[in-house]
Amino acid sequence: MTDTDTLGTDTLGTDTPADARPAAGPAGPGDLAAALNTPEVRRDPYPCYARMRRESPVHRSDQGIWYLTRYADVEAALGDLRLSNDRDRMTRAFGGLGGNLKALSRLTDRLGRVMTNTDPPDHARLRKLANRAFTARRIEALRDGVQAIVDRLVDQAVAAGPAMDLIEAVASPLPLAVVCELFGIPAEDRPQVKSWFGRLGKLTEDIGLAEAAIGQCEEYLDRLVRLRRAEPGDDLISALVATQAQDDRFTTAELLSTCFVLITAGDETTTHLIGNSALALLRHPDQLARLREDPALIRSAVEELARYDTPTQAIVRVVAEDVPIGGRTLREGELVYLFLASTNRDPDRFDDPDRLDLARTGNRHLSFGNGPHFCLGGPLAKLQAEVALGTLVRRLPHLRLSDETTLEWRPNPLQRRLSALPLTF
Repeated sequence: MTDTDTLGTDTLGTDTPADARPAAGPAGPGDLAAALNTPEVRRDPYPCYARMRRESPVHRSDQGIWYLTRYADVEAALGDLRLSNDRDRMTRAFGGLGGNLKALSRLTDRLGRVMTNTDPPDHARLRKLANRAFTARRIEALRDGVQAIVDRLVDQAVAAGPAMDLIEAVASPLPLAVVCELFGIPAEDRPQVKSWFGRLGKLTEDIGLAEAAIGQCEEYLDRLVRLRRAEPGDDLISALVATQAQDDRFTTAELLSTCFVLITAGDETTTHLIGNSALALLRHPDQLARLREDPALIRSAVEELARYDTPTQAIVRVVAEDVPIGGRTLREGELVYLFLASTNRDPDRFDDPDRLDLARTGNRHLSFGNGPHFCLGGPLAKLQAEVALGTLVRRLPHLRLSDETTLEWRPNPLQRRLSALPLTF
């Protein structure tokens, strides 16, 4: 969803650019937004972000969308209620722009009101439903189960070795398996759930299929909710049902929407947090060796890897009330892209920001947002990354890139995701 209550903009999964278009040549100041979708910048967007921070940190694209790239501006924007996440405002803003953005307006309208597309006070009420069930204690209790899943996936990759695509072999199946365990989705239903995830990840290829997948998933979740009401279990749906029973302000539609958001939101982002992090480690053998020598560094390492190359490059807001930022005025109804990835390389906030340092201190990156919409699923994503990366480093000491020249980044400037990560071991 276009919100960091979950894990950023990924669930809508648009593999075509939201605003940018390929530039014909080197970008001038007026072409900075378009430059984000060129193959060169897709491979490494960070020099382009640095230029935007220097030349046009509060940048208005030709399409009328604002780009914020400085840490101070984005941090303030994340807590500013004049920059809205409201579904109706977002639908109108996307719908007025045409093209792929108009397709997004259909999805925001179709999803209904959930915590990821509401503002306070409704947001706080809906998030409370998830907070009561999606606790830090519940997430940490998953660690042994996540380890078992990772070990099984690595065993399968090793048996089929000595090469693998890390995305296909480990990073993609892991979050699906974890969320199915967390929500108590039976093993026989998981292939169907996986197919729905696949359709949601390709919205702009066929919006009709994506909308149908949402409807089918909601019908399935409705059946699960009714089953858990009759026979509660030790799973997240049962916890959400129990929470609703204690507070009749939560409707069944809100319960179903909350389940849908929590199930779908972290899939792609977690996959590519693992993929981007593994690539960064392999490109920095000194830091990889450091982690091998000190496995206890893994928690700090995942925080730094999330800062260094986050899969959610930007999240979206719509202006609810005119906002002055950096000498410019953002007008009511305009869309704003908050470039989290750029803030994470801002030298005004981080010392030597382009250096990967797994023991970095004071690492207040914005990869999982900030403020009232701070990412609810961040701890689960980081847990999976810790276990997956720690296991790969420990079990595959000769892991290396098969061929860096074959790496392809998916064409969306709001996301940073590899199509595949070929490795040998």
